[in-house]
Amino acid sequence: MNAGVAYAARAGATIAVAVEDDRWRAVAADVEDRCRIAAAAALDAVGAGDSGELSLLLTDDARVRALNAAYRGRDAPTNVLAFGGTIEAGAGREPPADAPRLLGDVVLALETVGREAQEQGKSIADHVSHLIVHGTLHLLGFDHGPDRPARRMEALEIATLAGLGIADPYRPPAAHEQPTS
Repeated sequence: MNAGVAYAARAGATIAVAVEDDRWRAVAADVEDRCRIAAAAALDAVGAGDSGELSLLLTDDARVRALNAAYRGRDAPTNVLAFGGTIEAGAGREPPADAPRLLGDVVLALETVGREAQEQGKSIADHVSHLIVHGTLHLLGFDHGPDRPARRMEALEIATLAGLGIADPYRPPAAHEQPTS
């Protein structure tokens, strides 16, 4: 991850990581640094790494399920949620001209992320990095819904992760990498 340290040093954005479920630390001893590095790399990939505030929350399926139900009307956990940061104008609520841009929050669900990594034959640490990059790109306006092409967002994810030494997350592991029984 030495290349990733350069990302953390280059990005001018403030990236806060909150670990709400201590089981995340068993995923990777450096999970907080890994998340900051992935978010900074995503910001740099689109030229947004010089300013802004971003928060990352590592929590569990129950918390993500509650957030998903409350804000998206879906009563189920998901791997990653991204909530854009906004400040409403009017009534004295305009931010100062020199205030950093509030990018938003990215939230990951431990059990879902772990299950997906295992099912996809990936390390959980690499899957975490991918989902942080993915969620950060969502905050920057990229999408992949049914009426929006996913190719541009996926290409950015692949290139950003390659810069961190992480394989293409959309390519299945090679047959020789599959676990044998």
